[in-house]
Amino acid sequence: MAAEAPPPSAEEHKLPTPEEFTEVQESAEFGELRRSYRSFAFPVTVGFIVWYLLYVLLSNYAGDFMGTKLFGNINVALVFGILQFVTTFLIAWWYSRHAATHLDPKAEAIKTRMEGGA
Repeated sequence: MAAEAPPPSAEEHKLPTPEEFTEVQESAEFGELRRSYRSFAFPVTVGFIVWYLLYVLLSNYAGDFMGTKLFGNINVALVFGILQFVTTFLIAWWYSRHAATHLDPKAEAIKTRMEGGA
């Protein structure tokens, strides 16, 4: 059975105006939130794309190397292929931790202020 979300609050939240959204978007606090996100997402994305392209290029142009048997019927290509999946799950886990510790608190502070809670 899935955990249920708490019922919506009975109190009304003030809806921000377009001018308030623009003001927050131009604020240093929002800029810091974007920098925190980008400083994680861009390097990890570039690194993963390089890793993926290395796998593809080695598969296309280094067939002898990729076909090297490591043990039994397991070769380098199979290990690299499995490592692609492992890398994907590790990045997702790593991003989840990064977001929980660095992004979510900043975003929650901005949201609370926008909704009139601060």
